Amino acid sequence: MMLSYHDLSADLKRLFAYCSLFPKDFLFEKEELVLLWVAEGYLNESVANKSPECLGHEYFEKLLSRSFFQPAPNGKSFFVMHDLMNDLATFVAGEYFLRFDNKMEMTEEALAKYRHMSFIREKYVGFQKFEAFQRARSLRTLVAVYVGVEQSWNKFYISNKIVVDLLSRLPLLRVLSLRHFNISEVPDPICSLKHLRYLNLSETRISKLPDNVGNLYNLQTLIVFGCGGLTTLPKSFLKLKKLRHFDIRNTPLLEKLPLGIGELRNLQTLTKIIIGGDGEFSITELKGLKNLHGEISIEGLNKVQSSMHAREANLLLKGINKLELKWDDGSIRETLEKEVLNELKPNSDKLEMLLVECYKGIEFPNWVGDSSFRRLVQVSLRGCKKCTSLPPLGRLPSLKELLIQGMNEVKVISLELSRTTDVTFPSLEILTFEDMSSWEVWSTNSEVMFPCLQELQITKCPNLIDVSLKALPSLRVLKIEGCGESVLRSLVQAATSTTKLNIRSILGLTDEVWRGAIENLGAVEELRIDRCNEIRYLWESDAEASKVLERKRRMRITLGATSYHL
Repeated sequence: MMLSYHDLSADLKRLFAYCSLFPKDFLFEKEELVLLWVAEGYLNESVANKSPECLGHEYFEKLLSRSFFQPAPNGKSFFVMHDLMNDLATFVAGEYFLRFDNKMEMTEEALAKYRHMSFIREKYVGFQKFEAFQRARSLRTLVAVYVGVEQSWNKFYISNKIVVDLLSRLPLLRVLSLRHFNISEVPDPICSLKHLRYLNLSETRISKLPDNVGNLYNLQTLIVFGCGGLTTLPKSFLKLKKLRHFDIRNTPLLEKLPLGIGELRNLQTLTKIIIGGDGEFSITELKGLKNLHGEISIEGLNKVQSSMHAREANLLLKGINKLELKWDDGSIRETLEKEVLNELKPNSDKLEMLLVECYKGIEFPNWVGDSSFRRLVQVSLRGCKKCTSLPPLGRLPSLKELLIQGMNEVKVISLELSRTTDVTFPSLEILTFEDMSSWEVWSTNSEVMFPCLQELQITKCPNLIDVSLKALPSLRVLKIEGCGESVLRSLVQAATSTTKLNIRSILGLTDEVWRGAIENLGAVEELRIDRCNEIRYLWESDAEASKVLERKRRMRITLGATSYHL
């Protein structure tokens, strides 16, 4: 390992040493780590005409290719560092880095030399252990870290004296992360940290940012992801001219953006855009944000006054790989909405995820489902209540997950999903239909359809009676709820390889219908039945029951108010 380390360039050695701040078994997010490197000034923007972020991603991939990082076993978006690599990073980091353990006893003299420090986020973080850090006036990094997968319901508390008194005495801080602490207010002293470039307040309980947040004129990254109580942004926010990344995902109470945010021309990440009415934030303000990339959600599209305005903003979508387009539920301008959606066509070479919500057009524009979107893997169409048909999503070559929900005017699904007799949905693995109140017929004309489909869920489609699907050879999980018995009969015939079957509130599921269905369930290993009260018994005899149960690893059956675990 030491030989591998010595072969690294000086830049890569510095980036690797920085990872000593994170404990063993820590789950690294590549994007987050790159933003920390950028904030520390480790990435030279002038190199090869690349942005620091682009350079950081390249450097991360080099470290990954040389096994300094490894993909985490429990998630493709996370990475881990082997314990021996972590020991090596700690060894080479030297005397300027400290991974603070609450059991450590630190003298003021020892603290004076440290530049970068992390500490474990525990349930209670008190001031006593940190009191000596008031003398660590050269500290540039203070990051709370957590080992393992974070759960949103966990609560963590930090002494207010740390947040107020200690931080105000660390004037050289560049990086500060107080993620997931039970903080309800951002103290004003934080806004006196003139050198601060990275501030992470995600998943805290704050309802607003300080009025003088604009004093942080060197701030490059501001993360308030998951701040469910955040309602407003101060006017001084517009002074953050160097801001490059602003993450406001999962902030449902934030319903307005300040006018002028489009003047923050360095922005590369703006995860949520909220279109306002007259005199409020307009979609045309976005035309100057030409460097946006990654994930973006555009809300309030029903307030766009003209398709031309949408066309002006379209440039910002060229680098987007995850796109959410949302209308308010009360919108009724069908023709304009289709024109707006048509103008918001993203880059087909980049897009990986698409969500369209509460769109009120009668049909989708041609780009939705176009086969040129070769990297698109996830599509969700929610609450598009006026659409009478679905776009031809079956032509998307890489689509793995599809959700169709609340499309109340759709009665027949047949050619709409494919419009071809070739292989349709060649890569689809998960398909979900929910709340399709008028849907009656589902048929196909393709020779090969759903060759890779592993999970199918149909929920609350009470009028669906005609299902004509050919074999589903790869299907393993089948979930049906709030549908008629004909849906169950048809699908178990097409999906004889199903190993997990969940059915709930199936209308008309009598003993006779069930006996016919169970003949096709030879591969089922896990069975759950809820609220199917017309069934009196599952098998005609003990001998038949014993034969079936031999191959079942787990079974839970609920009939009426009685549950059985077998």
